[in-house]
Amino acid sequence: MALLLCLETATEVCSVALFRDDTLIGIKESSARNVHSAMLTTFIGELIKSSDSNFAELDAIAVSMGPGSYTGLRIGVATAKGLCYALDKPLIAVPTLQAMAVGMKYEMQNADSKMQNAKFNSATLFCPMIDARRMEVYCAVFDQENHQVREVRAEVIDEFSFQDLLAGDTVIFGGDGAEKCKSIFENNPNAFFMDDFRASARFLAGLAAEKFRLHQFENLAYFEPFYLKDFVAGKPVVKGLR
Repeated sequence: MALLLCLETATEVCSVALFRDDTLIGIKESSARNVHSAMLTTFIGELIKSSDSNFAELDAIAVSMGPGSYTGLRIGVATAKGLCYALDKPLIAVPTLQAMAVGMKYEMQNADSKMQNAKFNSATLFCPMIDARRMEVYCAVFDQENHQVREVRAEVIDEFSFQDLLAGDTVIFGGDGAEKCKSIFENNPNAFFMDDFRASARFLAGLAAEKFRLHQFENLAYFEPFYLKDFVAGKPVVKGLR
């Protein structure tokens, strides 16, 4: 049985979870803004200590690979790589949106029965969304078996978005990017929003465990996060200067 350390930093959530295969041993996370650099390694150390494990016992480190926040992804991947180098452990990369879709299905299956009966059926699709500023989101669509039925894309949301899917199927939207879409789609009877759903390291476990079983590891020297879009730095504003 593999002992896996999972890191999720692609969004505002800074999350670390420890699993024995897909059984959760412990988790530490925060949704406070801009805490990844300060809290990620602290969470890792606290989690390992509280689980009565040690770093040498880890079999692999799994990291959410994006898309998402440029800074958050850099911090998560750099931390995962550093641990892998120091401990001589393999690196597993898990697509962020796919892991979110896993979590959305899990939470729907464990919701109250009224919600399940009203919204959850064999044709239900899951659309995890990550805020990409203004009316743009990073998104993809997955079916019940976590198969991707629409590619990962950066999409500017308007009244015509997802109309092909919403015409016939129930589509469940979740993630911090879904909030900006709610006012546009909320009157569509096939659109449903998981208001409190967020990315979490707890959703990486199943995908990471399968990749570990298949020895699908990343090259530590060359692996980079999946940014989807190029990073554009803003101009610093200095008071008194033009």
